[in-house]
Amino acid sequence: MNDMDKKSILVCCGPGCLSDNSDEVLANFKQKLQGQDIDIKAVVKGTGCQGLCEMGPLVRILPQDILYCKVRAADVDEIIEKTIIGNDIVERLLYHDTDSKKGVVSSNQIDFYRGQKKIALRNVGLIDPKNIDDYIAQDGYSALKKVLTQESREYAIDEIERSGLRGRGGAGFPTGIKWRQCAEFEEKPKYVICNGDEGDPGAFMDRSIIEGDPHSVIEGMTICAYAIGANNGFMYIRDEYFLAISNMTHALKQARASGFLGKNILGSGFDFDIEIVRGGGAFVCGESTALIASIEGRVGEPRAKYIHSNEQGLWYKPTVLNNVETWANVPFIINQGAERFGKIGTKKSKGTKVFSLVGKVKNTGLIEVPMGMPLRQIIFDIGGGINGNRKFKAVQTGGPSGGCIPEDHLDINVDFDSLAEAGSMMGSGGMIVMDDRSCMVDVARYYLNFLSGESCGKCIPCREGIKRMLEILNDICCGKGREGDLELLMEIAETVEEASLCGLGKTAPNPVITTLRYFKDEYIAHIKEKRCPAGVCRELTSYHIDQELCRGCGLCSKQCPQDAIAKRDKYFAIDESLCVKCGSCIDTCRFDAIKVGGRISCK
Repeated sequence: MNDMDKKSILVCCGPGCLSDNSDEVLANFKQKLQGQDIDIKAVVKGTGCQGLCEMGPLVRILPQDILYCKVRAADVDEIIEKTIIGNDIVERLLYHDTDSKKGVVSSNQIDFYRGQKKIALRNVGLIDPKNIDDYIAQDGYSALKKVLTQESREYAIDEIERSGLRGRGGAGFPTGIKWRQCAEFEEKPKYVICNGDEGDPGAFMDRSIIEGDPHSVIEGMTICAYAIGANNGFMYIRDEYFLAISNMTHALKQARASGFLGKNILGSGFDFDIEIVRGGGAFVCGESTALIASIEGRVGEPRAKYIHSNEQGLWYKPTVLNNVETWANVPFIINQGAERFGKIGTKKSKGTKVFSLVGKVKNTGLIEVPMGMPLRQIIFDIGGGINGNRKFKAVQTGGPSGGCIPEDHLDINVDFDSLAEAGSMMGSGGMIVMDDRSCMVDVARYYLNFLSGESCGKCIPCREGIKRMLEILNDICCGKGREGDLELLMEIAETVEEASLCGLGKTAPNPVITTLRYFKDEYIAHIKEKRCPAGVCRELTSYHIDQELCRGCGLCSKQCPQDAIAKRDKYFAIDESLCVKCGSCIDTCRFDAIKVGGRISCK
């Protein structure tokens, strides 16, 4: 039988699907198909994240490109019988969109996938990350081979520079310029570092690449090492990323055994190897100089950047540091050419960007889109819109230090400059969608609380400024807000932004600045009216049932964990002395009868 006629069963084994027992699905497929005497043979692979996390566990069958959703181990027999042997479809396992009762067979017919462009994620969800032969079959290590045997160090730097690739870790510094500057320093040794710390809440872009396509990162780092003249590399991976560390450890061993790492790589006389360093457990270690300090065995504190890392980085030697996604782009650019990469995206933001799309959106998951795509298209086409068809309120981009972008800015393009103009930033790629039940004052408080705990405390503006802003936000959320608080918040925010030592402090005020800029009316309601319009801040919220809308079905009463809802005459009512404002009644009511009001005093 021709290998091209073989069917491939790709079982998603990313963390989301694994948490829903996709490993049992994979094991069942392997057990059932092993030694089966059937005319059609199939290859079974456990892959990295296939993207549509909301519908996992996912099983994709090639070459027909059939996508099955929410697959259980008990479904395996039926899939084998109907699809693998019988070339038929299991209708109940297909993806069903909101507009059609008929299932969608192919992934390229689903809006979630149709608008995407895969470069950094080109192999994630397609190959077995533990099998180097799978990576090689997708032209893996051909870029490294090209640079080492056909081209020069200068060629590699030129291609990356001409491509317009900017660092995907958040700052967006041109990658080629960084490489060139480091290459020009004669001091030895030189180092190459991969930042895989990724401490942003709700972010899982880098981990998905490491878990699903570790060799692309290794290849990118090795090409850079050859270009700048480095012989040692470090892979700094967040300590909690057990699967990422495991898959990368395995990939490094395979790369060494196959001659792509170590001594005399591919017979070129070039030596390079990579060591894994497990993250120090602090969000600030995602900042480049703090990360370098952590690798050196010191406390993860940043230093002033008047001297750049490409001149004095690790152990004060010339160092190139990029994040996971940046490295994964490098082999594509070398193989496909700078011009092809440069045609994707915008004039100043070339290529694609990977995002973790989460929050109050229907299709949560891992996506990669061309730079410049409007936010509206990402949220409502790829993301499928807001859960429960509720009203969109804001999207927070750029991690905890990013800004909150409102509805009237939905048509801005997602690129480095446009997001910065809106008061947010690209960051590493987190994108958290909020609906009309999100309190923007509470959102700002949440991120300031996170950043306060993660500040290293080295500089006073960050250490004390974030705490003072958090204290004011806490007062506002519990009804103790006063006239003048908003002016004081802005004054502190501007000082922290201007005077902090590193990027954490300089961007920490963004959630406060953007929510004040776009949602000032909510702050005023909290301070002057002692009311939380979204019904989130408990001390400023009361629930009641509109008896004209209540149908007396009793579902809210059944769902209430405090037994605070009881029938009075024909309709139901809420006992405020028992109500804890959990919102379960609002989620349950089909008639929009639960209403949110304000309180005059604070507990």
